Amino acid sequence: MTLQPEIEIRLRAAVKHFWTTRDAQAQKQGASLGAKDAGSRSAVTGGAQMNGFIRLVRDFLCENGLPKTDVFCEKCVELPGWYRPEKKWDLLVISDGRLLAGIEFKSQVGSFGNNYNNRTEEAIGSATDIWSAYREGAFKPSARPWLGYLMLLEEAPRSLSPVQAREPHFKVFPEFKDASYARRYEILLTKLVRERLYDAACFLMSNAIDGHKGAYREPSAELGFQNFVASLVAKAIAVAKSK
Repeated sequence: MTLQPEIEIRLRAAVKHFWTTRDAQAQKQGASLGAKDAGSRSAVTGGAQMNGFIRLVRDFLCENGLPKTDVFCEKCVELPGWYRPEKKWDLLVISDGRLLAGIEFKSQVGSFGNNYNNRTEEAIGSATDIWSAYREGAFKPSARPWLGYLMLLEEAPRSLSPVQAREPHFKVFPEFKDASYARRYEILLTKLVRERLYDAACFLMSNAIDGHKGAYREPSAELGFQNFVASLVAKAIAVAKSK
């Protein structure tokens, strides 16, 4: 899907921020320790790489009528759970004591096998937990909140190569046969939305070279950024008009 020019420019800036922040964190940690963590762990442990995307979504919300005081990032982002006391979300929208939206921003660079399973379990678990808490009245008087999930995956040979599924007892579903990790993520996010665990999801891919210039691609139009932000902003506008 072709993005609106303004959205395209700002999204590319967020992608660039991701890669440059990653590099800066890796260099800083390597210098302080005298040696970098094994693999890319030095960048992973630094955090903050997704802040460009968080700020981008926050700005879209505020530009479309929500007060800045209704959008929470970094601080006061805990919500009660049903299976645990609380969980931190990356961005929350809370207006007049009502929970309007919660969003997770995730990324993965390298270590595709182990991290794919972890991300899958996190995404399903977080949604299951919050919907159970909502069912039990944790967010009264809130109507059903909007949940979103944005994922940036490194585009690399290992993330694009077919992966054989293990089937020692039963057959996996056919869509997973020889699916790369990139394809597995696309399947995951599509199913999360279609099963209504999340209202919208965004799946971006970017490589470590061109990403420093802001380059990215969207493997699925259904999971494109414009669809994602349009769904969220529609919710925000409806709330802003109701005040």
